[in-house]
Formats: sequence, structure tokens, C-alpha cells
Amino acid sequence: MTIKVNFVIVIYPNITILTYIIALFFMKLYHTLSQISFLKKSYAFKFLFVAFIGIHIPLIGILFFVLYFKHDISPTSILIFSLIMTLLATAITLLVLNRLIKPIATASKALDDYRNSRTLSVLPTEYTDEAGLLLCNIQESIYEAESFINEKQDLIYMLSHDLKNFAGNPQGLAKLIISENPGESVQNLAELICESTDLQFRYIENFIKLLNEQDQVVKATQETKTVLFSTIVPFINEQVEQRLLDKKIKLDLAVETPEAKLRIDEGLLVQVLVNLISNAVKFSYFESEIKVRIYNENSNLVITVMDKGVGFDKNQIEELFKKFTKMSRLGTANETSTGIGLYLCKKIIERNKGRLTASSEGKNRGAEFKIEFEV
Repeated sequence: MTIKVNFVIVIYPNITILTYIIALFFMKLYHTLSQISFLKKSYAFKFLFVAFIGIHIPLIGILFFVLYFKHDISPTSILIFSLIMTLLATAITLLVLNRLIKPIATASKALDDYRNSRTLSVLPTEYTDEAGLLLCNIQESIYEAESFINEKQDLIYMLSHDLKNFAGNPQGLAKLIISENPGESVQNLAELICESTDLQFRYIENFIKLLNEQDQVVKATQETKTVLFSTIVPFINEQVEQRLLDKKIKLDLAVETPEAKLRIDEGLLVQVLVNLISNAVKFSYFESEIKVRIYNENSNLVITVMDKGVGFDKNQIEELFKKFTKMSRLGTANETSTGIGLYLCKKIIERNKGRLTASSEGKNRGAEFKIEFEV
């Protein structure tokens, strides 16, 4: 019995110290193994090497215990020691193998960060095994993708600027012709040219707006923040007030929950709500009503924007949220539509872990847009 007690007293603190040393060693484990010549170029060999060492730790420990322990050794002592060494070796091996997948986890996180927020991660690229090549390829792919996106946007901005100049020249000439009081047929043609170039300008501006808005969507924050609805409601009212007055529409905005913890930035949420309310105003009839409701339902934050306007058919719902949708149409007061407002709203909400849906009972029976966030 004395042997067993001494054994436990001596071994237990040593295990604690060994575990601490191993924890420190893990921080540079992959780098350390990559310095060994026969392990440098093979990720699989690193796993096999760790597994080989782990398998033989109990055997080596038992041999040393039997050969060099000076007291008489009972079978029970050998059994206890063997069990402890086996468990220790298993734990160490599993921890080391888990640490060896660090490059894969790092590569996965880098890809997620770039996809979710276009964050550029700096990955180690000096290793030559399969994991090292994966890190290197991901690093190069991310930077190539970012460079391509920036070059494409610069090119589009440049083309958009040049196209506006090209469209401006015939419009200027057409306006000059109109100012000379030409005949009716010539004036009609000149006005047609002005209308055509105005349409071109609007499409170019919408295209540039789409690029800018998409940049905002991609760079949206992923941190959870407390959104106080009492602070954002005045901004919403201010931005839609004139549109409501123009069509004598009443806005009923009911805030039934004072705050919520959301991933979305307050500015982006205001932008989405302003777009949805403006869209409702555009397709509502004069002297009608728009209802906005902010409330909690089944542990979700729900925001609804409901109007009594022109509505739409159920089979048109998917088309509503498409970029430059074919459903782009004039409002009830002939307001023009960009065709990208709802598309951007949906992208912003989805990028920030929410859901935007639309519903209507049919033409001239109004529409409802619903935003849902898990809280």
C-alpha cells in the first residue's frame, strides 16, 4: 500500500507540470515539426509521427518503471501505472493532433472573414507541406480576388464617368436646338434625345449607387450591438417626411420593444427601413396609410412595413428582390424606380443574419414587408 501512495504522490504533480509544459509547446507545434527534415514536406507524416510517439509513451514508461524502480513492485502497482501512462499518452496524443489541425482552422477562418466582411488575413506562407501549400494558396487567392474586385470597380467607375460625358454631349446639343425655337417636329426629336439621355444618366447613377451600396453591405459589422429604436425613429421620420407630405400619407410607427441586440449597424438598419417605407409610399395611393411595427415574437425581433397600395401577385415575390428587376415600375404618382432598392435591402439584412420577406394578397390589396432577426 505504501508503494501505491508514494507512487501517486510522486506522479501526480509531475503530470501537472508535464501538462503545463505541453500546453506551452502547443503554441508552436506545427512550426516546430515543420523544422524536422523528414517531416517538413508532409502533413500526413506529422500526424503519423505524433501517433507513433503517443503509442509508445506507455510502453517506454512501463519499461522504465519496472527496470529502475528500486522497491518491490506489486502487479497492482504496475497495472495502475500502466493505466495512468496510457490515459496520459492518449490525452497528449489527442491534444497534439488537435493542435496539428491549427493550419486548417486558420485557413477556414481566413476564408470566412473574407466572405463575411472582406477582412484580409495574413497567413503564414513559408511551409512546404500540404497544409502550408493550402495556406499559401488561400492567401494568394484572397489577395487576387480583392485586387480583381478593386480593379473591376475602378474600371466601372471610369467607364461610368466616360459614359456620362458621352451622353452629355448629345443632350447639350439637343438643349441648344430647343433654345433656338425650332419647328415642332425638330423640337419633339430634341426633347426625345433629352429624355433618352436622362434615362442613360439615371441608369449610370443607379449602377454607381449599386456598387457603393454593395461595398457597404460587404463591410457590414459582425459584432452584436444594442440598437435603441427610440434613437433611430427620428432619423427615419426625418428622411421620409417630405415623401409622406407630398402624397398626404399617414405613417403609423409603433415601437413595441425599446431595444434589441443585433449584428446590424444602426445606420444600415435606418437605410433599410427608409428604403422600405419609401417603397411603400411610392406604391401607395394618395391619402392612404402606412403602418410600421417593431416588436418581439418567439424570441425574434420583427419589423413590418405594411401599405394599402397597388400590391403584387404571389408569383412575383422572387422577382421583387432581384437586381434591376423587371418589376421596376412607376409609382402611383409616376415616381421612377431604380430597380435595386429592395435588392440592396435584402442583401443588407441577410448579410447581418436576418431575413427579409414580402407578401401581398394581390393587385390593389396592399403589401407587407417583414424583417426578422434572431435575438
